[in-house]
Amino acid sequence: MTLWVGSLFVGVVFFTSLLSGVFGMAGGLVLLWFLLVIFPAGTAMAVHGVIQLTANGSRAWLSRHFIVWRIVALMTLGVTSAAGLLLLFNYAPNAATVSLLIGLMPLLVWMPKHWFQLDAKRPSHAVCCGLASGGLTIAAGVSGPLIDIFFVRSHMDRRQVVATKAMIQVVAHSIKIIFYLGAALALSAGEWAMVLLAAPFAMLGTQTGTRILHRLTDANFRTWTRWIVTGIGVFYFLQGVYLLTR
Repeated sequence: MTLWVGSLFVGVVFFTSLLSGVFGMAGGLVLLWFLLVIFPAGTAMAVHGVIQLTANGSRAWLSRHFIVWRIVALMTLGVTSAAGLLLLFNYAPNAATVSLLIGLMPLLVWMPKHWFQLDAKRPSHAVCCGLASGGLTIAAGVSGPLIDIFFVRSHMDRRQVVATKAMIQVVAHSIKIIFYLGAALALSAGEWAMVLLAAPFAMLGTQTGTRILHRLTDANFRTWTRWIVTGIGVFYFLQGVYLLTR
């Protein structure tokens, strides 16, 4: 990683952490794209996990009073089960598969709410959410839109949604780092130094985004989230198609 790329990486980390601090997702999607450009897929997943763990961890801490811990505990059971299944099948990512999976995710944010009878407050639904979102986090790197469909009927306000999702992502990204540990160890000392340098900027971006979040209404929060995630998803899908056909 050259000095120029490293500096750009730090800037991207700050911006994407700010974006996730406001909307609870989207930032991770942008960050993963950047990492897939400069690293092999497995390494990109590991670095993404480290940065997202830092960003989500700081967001969870700042919003800790709004976390619904019972949901987090149940979803953790699902996440660990998903990791075990992917290990069993010896899953290995590639850029085309990751791009297509992420590109299809925005379809979830446009589906009518009445199609889903899902509620993260129900124990069985929380476990299923952890299983599905955990599998997608490890396989594709992110799972924000999928997690969202389990919260649309939960009657939680925007602060509870962002805080609880942040804590769930802390768990999922921690497990993702372990899953891709071999790829992470392939990074040079200089590359790891740049990753560690970027970590405080992830926290700073999260703090800035959290301040913006408190100024949004619930309606604006959901509308902006939908359109931002859709735009990013379209880009990812087109990239995946290109990678498959080139």
